[in-house]
Amino acid sequence: MTSGDDVARAVGAVIDPELRRPLGELGMVRSASIDGEAARVEIALTVAGCPAAARIESDVRTAALSVAGVASAEIVVGVMDAQERSRLTEMLRAGRPARSMPFGPDSLTRVIAVTSGKGGVGKSTLTALLATTLAARGLRVGLIDADVHGFSIPGILGLVGPDGAPPQPVRIDDLMVPPVAHGVKVISIGMFLRRGPDDAPLGAVAWRGPMLHRTVQQFLTDVHFGDLDILLLDMPPGTGDVAISVGQLLPHAEVIVVTTPQRAAADVAIRSGLVARQTGQRVLGVVENMAPLTLPDGTVLDLFGSGGGGLVADALRTDAEAVPLLGSIPLSPGLRASGDAGDVHLATDATDPAAAAIARVADAVISSGRGLSGRPLPMSVHRSD
Repeated sequence: MTSGDDVARAVGAVIDPELRRPLGELGMVRSASIDGEAARVEIALTVAGCPAAARIESDVRTAALSVAGVASAEIVVGVMDAQERSRLTEMLRAGRPARSMPFGPDSLTRVIAVTSGKGGVGKSTLTALLATTLAARGLRVGLIDADVHGFSIPGILGLVGPDGAPPQPVRIDDLMVPPVAHGVKVISIGMFLRRGPDDAPLGAVAWRGPMLHRTVQQFLTDVHFGDLDILLLDMPPGTGDVAISVGQLLPHAEVIVVTTPQRAAADVAIRSGLVARQTGQRVLGVVENMAPLTLPDGTVLDLFGSGGGGLVADALRTDAEAVPLLGSIPLSPGLRASGDAGDVHLATDATDPAAAAIARVADAVISSGRGLSGRPLPMSVHRSD
């Protein structure tokens, strides 16, 4: 006979769409019972007004009805009390103290900062598309929009609500749960800026160094990304406050330098790589964006010249550190359209040379992964009585 335990197991396996873990593991299933063919399930959402409430309730109902012998299901939706939330945040921190850095040198998460010497080279678009391409490969990917003054990641990834503003992260006590777009967990200062009553954007951020440092630090410590394979940072252009802060907070990070083919952009891009290296970070490689485009008639449009990516890679290469040119991405109307529309799937056209080039960059990033030698692995011992 079907029992309440059968129903509890079924609904406990439902995955929370934001935390990406089973409801049973998160303590969100309060009770499950069955009377004849009617099941009754009580669940507790993490916070009131949870944006995923409707989806969770629907998934729980479907899971309950999938149990043999259950013909109807009543789902009672509540909200966690302070004690339940405290237990949840304790479990999510996995023993780490509040506001601690989960991406230290012993972390299994690769941290990759995407930098450029100057703006307008397509760095944010490249970072967003690299993130979604890696996620499509099955990796667990997080993305921090560290370009606080010129944030654009939410728009590129389509994280924009009806009011024209990105969705805000869900707060569980002192933890923030980042929204997910195309399989990538994303955080940006743009998620905390709302629009005025006349729908005018209130998105200008005029902060100096200490505020910028504090923002980046909070993104790294207060946002619950969970277990990640790769954390990407979309850096602001240049070698200013944020670059210095990231170097201090993440000296073990790897760096991808983005440039266009023109000499003026390449010369400035070299400086961003040199500053990253001064803080102890490793230059993973160089990506040349807006490279020459082959037109349908076979002619080549080299709007920004050619060779800048190779120039940067050669300048940053040392006897101790190889700096490859990871890829040369040609000009592409498809990539431009994908960023404007917030639909990265426009860039997955197999006939688009730029999409193929980004896929090769993703492959190069994966194949250059760090080894585990010399680094402790997190282990836990489970005892069964």
